[in-house]
Amino acid sequence: MSETDFGFERIPEGEKARRVRGVFDSVADRYDLMNDLMSFGLHRLWKRFAVAVARVRPGERVLDVAAGSGDLARAFAARGADVWLSDINSVMLARGRDRMLDEGRLAPAVQCDAERLPFAPASFDCVSVGFGLRNMTRKHAALAEMARVLRPGGRLLVLEFSQVWKPLQAPYDLYSLRVLPWLGERVAGDADAYRYLAESIRRHPDQETLRAMLEQAGLERVEYFNLAAGAVAVHRGYKLR
Repeated sequence: MSETDFGFERIPEGEKARRVRGVFDSVADRYDLMNDLMSFGLHRLWKRFAVAVARVRPGERVLDVAAGSGDLARAFAARGADVWLSDINSVMLARGRDRMLDEGRLAPAVQCDAERLPFAPASFDCVSVGFGLRNMTRKHAALAEMARVLRPGGRLLVLEFSQVWKPLQAPYDLYSLRVLPWLGERVAGDADAYRYLAESIRRHPDQETLRAMLEQAGLERVEYFNLAAGAVAVHRGYKLR
């Protein structure tokens, strides 16, 4: 049986989606608060940058994969886009949908696996995934699906934790592997969930590897932008044909 990473563990591939759902079921109520605390509020700037480089125009169709609590989706909607939300986790998807509704915005919300998107080819002008790719079991398959549903000329945006600048590696490891689980225990009541989230960053492809993966998925003109000394990166690729 094929295995995959779940943080620093190796588990059967078929178990990962269930275990990831369990992580986000556990932290959903404190998810937004924890994002602010963990990043010192910087995640809002990172998402704002990702939306800006997406260059979405009014009326374009956008699919936000692993939409979570809907930060990216709401930002795209504010720019006049026709936004769809998707997530494998029903609790997080409902949270994102409800936050859209609280702002007076109605958007379709589809519970699905990113590796098997239930949309026709060439359905969207832009596909985004923010801090969700590293939780997917078969990243190559998920990226291929995102490319499949893009229209010619469309673009894929991946906002994700990445490889931090080498001189900062030691303090970054101390903070993310020790402080984050401690913070998760006290704020969200679940140290293990945030230990997994920190470990999953170490198992995620670095900037150059992810760029190659986007190219293998059929995207062109792939580039990335380092944020926070490379702790976070935004990858952008275009489907040109």
